[in-house]
Amino acid sequence: MDDEIRFYKGKHRVKVLTQSKGNWIVEALESFDDIVNGKNVNVSIGQQRIVAPNLLLKRKGLAPLVKEHTYELKMEKKLKHLIEKQEKESKMDTE
Repeated sequence: MDDEIRFYKGKHRVKVLTQSKGNWIVEALESFDDIVNGKNVNVSIGQQRIVAPNLLLKRKGLAPLVKEHTYELKMEKKLKHLIEKQEKESKMDTE
């Protein structure tokens, strides 16, 4: 457990130093900016922090996918339906 590497908020590499039921103590392996109590804080390499375990992930997280506009998705669905309908009609005509 001493060399357990986690990703703080899915982005920043940290090493877990101690675990407890409430909070964990981690050491930053890279410098990053964080927001604590509404204030921007610069975290430097080697700095130790107390964090909640639900903020530590085993794998680096990916950025959330960009959702397409609802209208575009709806129109794409309609277009696919129309194409399928037209293909069925043309298939019926050739038989």
